[in-house]
Amino acid sequence: MAAHLIVLLLFSVLKGVHSITTVSKVSVKAGKSISIPCLYESQYINHVKYLCEGRIWESCRYAVKTNKPDPSGKYLISDDKKQNIFTVTINKLTDKNTDYWCVVEIDNGPDHGKYFQLSVISGTPSLYVDHQRITGYIGESITIRCHHSNSGEMKWCRLGRNCVTGSSGSIDGTTATVYMKNPNIFTVTMSGLRTKDSGWYWCAEGDIQIPVYLTVTEKPITTTTTAASTPTTATGSSTTHTVAGSGTITTVEENKEHRASFDPKILIIPLSVLTLIVIVMLFICFLMRHKQNKAESSATAMAVTKVTYSEIRPKKKHSPKGDREAAEVTYSTLAEMF
Repeated sequence: MAAHLIVLLLFSVLKGVHSITTVSKVSVKAGKSISIPCLYESQYINHVKYLCEGRIWESCRYAVKTNKPDPSGKYLISDDKKQNIFTVTINKLTDKNTDYWCVVEIDNGPDHGKYFQLSVISGTPSLYVDHQRITGYIGESITIRCHHSNSGEMKWCRLGRNCVTGSSGSIDGTTATVYMKNPNIFTVTMSGLRTKDSGWYWCAEGDIQIPVYLTVTEKPITTTTTAASTPTTATGSSTTHTVAGSGTITTVEENKEHRASFDPKILIIPLSVLTLIVIVMLFICFLMRHKQNKAESSATAMAVTKVTYSEIRPKKKHSPKGDREAAEVTYSTLAEMF
């Protein structure tokens, strides 16, 4: 009995040392980014997790911690405590970013770490996907294409679960069909998606993997309304509402009596604009008329009156009293208005 307990204790210790699951090797292009998932056991949910850089475990250096983000932004880390997975993202990769460890910090004891390697190349990676993060909808299917350049055996796996290696299989009850339509493209189709299918997967070719994160969610609801065109003599119409969600499409037909009508509200804006234009034009005419009258009044006030005096000298007459001349002078005034 004592021997059995000792063996069980040793097994638990060894399991603790290997309590993290992650990829082993990933091929990635220089200058790009890569996200690596690290699965840990449930007893480490509240522990600090971190990424350690370096090939030798004893001499690796901290890159980023869940309680201490990297201010440079080169390294990012997040912890999904519902799935017991923390994810590290490495940006702007260079050929110097090759050796890392996913690590869980252990209080009063040695930390637990799992090593993975990055193969950073300037050309096309030997194994890659179109998108590392994809979204599928409940009840529907999702297709993932894994591009590869080697001829090794391909498989589709879920992190910490089983793999599909043949033409079809099941992962946690979800059907996965795989085929090689193109010699260099390994295609995976997952059907009948469920919410619990969300998580990290990977394509694998030999010892090289490429992680893919799948999010399964409800499909957005869309509503489409169409009205059938009818002649002017028609009195009915049909309205169709289509609602798509959870793989179900419902069509509702509604018949409504209607007649052609004219909405006077549509004339409010044009009439307002027209009224404003008329008011402005009347105001301009008023100003022009006022200026004209003012000019005429000024001209009248400045008119000059000319007076002309004329002298009329009659012929000399002899006065019966002698030689004295008598002359009559008449004054007349001529006024001219300007």
